Amino acid sequence: MPYESYISLRYLRAKRKQVFVSVITLISITGIFLGVAALIVVLAVMNGFETDLRNKILGINSHAVVMQYTGPMQNYRTVQEAVNSTPGVVASTPFIYSQGMLKNGDGFSGVVIRGLSPEDAFRVISLGKMKEGSAEALLPDRRNTAAIPKDRADLPGILVGKELAKQLGLYLYETVSLISPMGTSTPMGMVPRMKRFLVVGIFESGFYEYDSSLAYLSLRDCQAFLGMDDRVTGIEIKVNDLYRAADIAKNIEKKLGFPYWARNWMEMNKNLFAALRLEKKVMFIILSLIVLVATFNIITTLIMVVMEKSKDIAILKSMGATSRSIMKIFILQGVTIGFIGTILGCAGGLLLAWNIEPVSSFIERFFGFKILPGDVYYLSELPSRVNYTDVGIIVVGTLLISFLSTLYPSWRASRMDPAEALRYD
Repeated sequence: MPYESYISLRYLRAKRKQVFVSVITLISITGIFLGVAALIVVLAVMNGFETDLRNKILGINSHAVVMQYTGPMQNYRTVQEAVNSTPGVVASTPFIYSQGMLKNGDGFSGVVIRGLSPEDAFRVISLGKMKEGSAEALLPDRRNTAAIPKDRADLPGILVGKELAKQLGLYLYETVSLISPMGTSTPMGMVPRMKRFLVVGIFESGFYEYDSSLAYLSLRDCQAFLGMDDRVTGIEIKVNDLYRAADIAKNIEKKLGFPYWARNWMEMNKNLFAALRLEKKVMFIILSLIVLVATFNIITTLIMVVMEKSKDIAILKSMGATSRSIMKIFILQGVTIGFIGTILGCAGGLLLAWNIEPVSSFIERFFGFKILPGDVYYLSELPSRVNYTDVGIIVVGTLLISFLSTLYPSWRASRMDPAEALRYD
């Protein structure tokens, strides 16, 4: 072992006269440990939130959509065949998008009406958890008719969100009236179109906005209710690579030409994911201050060690040690402090990030409160997803900051004059 390394490690061990310096060294290691662990855990939780959010958005919504500038799409089957033959497309399904109002007794609620094709829609989208009933029951021939009153068995089916059902007091196999703003012309003038539907399923997507505002009909029932004949709003698409959705959408646009246009999930949710990325960067900067404060402790520790060891430095220089060797001793001491804190922080942060759910459950049981109440956040557990690139950046950045913090005290030690240090001894 080089003598510089031996001396720097020996200086880390406390003696009676150097207990205070050793305590500051321990505080420095603890500060770096806490800073690194906090960075890893917070970024893992934020990555988890982003992933969970994206999965939920891309459950209800598709990866891309194709629509027509001139309004509803008439030859959608031909368009769907062209879309399916595009490289990168996994599946596609026609859809209808409109707005209306649900009425149950004296209760009213505005809703977004979505028409879907039960045969192929669930290869492209997912409604989340079905709390009651099933999506297949939108088709009359796939219903459990034994559980449905005979006078309602032939009614068209509707799927509603959990919150919407709660607002209107809807239960499975209950009827509800759907009202369309596109009225029917009568001798008395325009009359809103109204029709009774049977609630065949109640879903929970995990998003309040979706669960309180979406109502799904089968494609045929939706076309009949809105008077769209054999037209649809557009085609929803699932691709094999989320992050190539923009390129695949452009290829579909070029293939179909005017008047068709395509949009991908990143364009449709651009502001939301941009806000999440910005929040992640801001949190990274804020939590990095913990590491910076800890490195100031390294500077303080080294300055105190240099002052304490001034006679040792003078003797080493008198015995032939170069300024470079003296500088190396104190750089190694500071880097060792930073390395120990970083490794412990990395191990502790990863351990906590991998087990965030059991830890949060223990805290909830111990203190008797819910970290994420389901009725407020619509998340029953803390999501966590470790991004090892983030971990690498944190580790390398912390080691670099620790190294930089050693330069000034080490340089001052290397500049010490032996004669001045030993003048009164």
